[in-house]
Amino acid sequence: MPKRILQGTVTSDANTQTVTVSVERRFKHPVYAKTIRKSKKYRAHDEKEQFKVGDKVRIIECAPISKTKRWTVLTD
Repeated sequence: MPKRILQGTVTSDANTQTVTVSVERRFKHPVYAKTIRKSKKYRAHDEKEQFKVGDKVRIIECAPISKTKRWTVLTD
């Protein structure tokens, strides 16, 4: 199974080697047909601590690094 890649915005870089990324998805409500925006936060591993609040980043799934970290920031 391929690893998922998500795109979002860094909302926090307070912890060492960790950034919190807010990922927003849009979908159409099944009954009312209105477009809905939902967001979810992911904690991602940032080895070199190079990303700051407000940066647009892509994250990829990985093996568990800690209790809450299951994602790694992609560096292109």
